Amino acid sequence: MSEAMTHWAWAALTILGLAAVTVISRNVFLWSRQELRFPEPLQRALQMAPLAAIVAITAPEIFLSQGHLIETWRDARLLAAVAATAAYAWRPGVLGPLVAGLAVYLPLRLTLGW
Repeated sequence: MSEAMTHWAWAALTILGLAAVTVISRNVFLWSRQELRFPEPLQRALQMAPLAAIVAITAPEIFLSQGHLIETWRDARLLAAVAATAAYAWRPGVLGPLVAGLAVYLPLRLTLGW
């Protein structure tokens, strides 16, 4: 068997294995014949998981530049994050903070080059 075929076979086997793990882990709760009950702390933790994922994705984008903590407040991302947070505190929702953050970020980025 050629070396390229070996790599292809390993890649296909890896993809099939990952697909199997994904299907099993996502559907194991549906296969149970009785209702699964989670402890209250675990239920609360699972409710916070989407928020934690969003913070884990956005925080490095706001506070890091090329893998290093930004050293100055003259960064459009910081001021846009402050504006979006203030807009959310004033009126919770999705569109308001998005518009407020972009209204601060774009002029600073395009005119001052921050």
